[in-house]
Amino acid sequence: MALGDAFGSQFFVPANRHTLSSRLLPPAPWQWTDDTEMACFVYRVLADHGTIDQDELATSFATRHDFDRGYGPATNRMLRLVREGGDWRALSAGLFDGKGSWGNGAAMRVAPLGAWFAGDLAEVVHQATLSAQVTHTHPEAVAGAVAVAVATAVAVGDPGLSAGRFLDRISEYVPASAVRDGIAEARQLLTISDPTLAARMLGNGRQVTAHDTVPFTLWVAARERHDFEAAMWTTAAAGGDVDTTCAIVGGIVAASESNHLPPQWRGRCEPLPGWAGTPPLDSEPA
Repeated sequence: MALGDAFGSQFFVPANRHTLSSRLLPPAPWQWTDDTEMACFVYRVLADHGTIDQDELATSFATRHDFDRGYGPATNRMLRLVREGGDWRALSAGLFDGKGSWGNGAAMRVAPLGAWFAGDLAEVVHQATLSAQVTHTHPEAVAGAVAVAVATAVAVGDPGLSAGRFLDRISEYVPASAVRDGIAEARQLLTISDPTLAARMLGNGRQVTAHDTVPFTLWVAARERHDFEAAMWTTAAAGGDVDTTCAIVGGIVAASESNHLPPQWRGRCEPLPGWAGTPPLDSEPA
């Protein structure tokens, strides 16, 4: 997931945009963003508690929050207020005139959770919901987090599924929402191969909402689950919120045991933070 995030973030640099057509790797180092930092918080809470402790996750988000990683303004403000003693429950629920955020932030960070609970999809749904609610209470944001978490779990547990059945399996667990409707549309678009056309129909994260982000990432993941590099180039070609879409797709695709992260890519990515307790990105897979 971090590798996808860091790769995608390079295409916000104007000098690197020409590499999309030529598929030349952007120069190192590739820096990851808030997507990866928040995913590391999720992983650390799971490693320490075996479950999503919402209070612990909120505290982790707030105390280790790095403003320069590209967080959105609403999240920056909320985490600052939590750090100053605010109640995360009230702050999260109160965002956007009490509707809660329907942004893609809960979906972008959840892949490690899906892999963690991959043997129990009902538990994946429950834990993904808990993880989302700390910052995103709107039902669309929760549905987006559930969809990505379930997709990652299915990639772990059922790597041989066809693209269509992969999306069908995810939809079984996503609550009624625009996100689920988007997944159904993605299912209908599996016969096309042009990511820009798919993104025109499904969104590419440009609106930074769950329902404008998650369906397209699942379309890519369904088609390219067995080729990490192809999945990344396909995702980036659609533009939009490229670091987040590549992070989501990267987390899902890399979860399949048949996929190994390309060494040349791993060597270009910024190391993960030491406190996360994860293996280094440039290490050989177990």
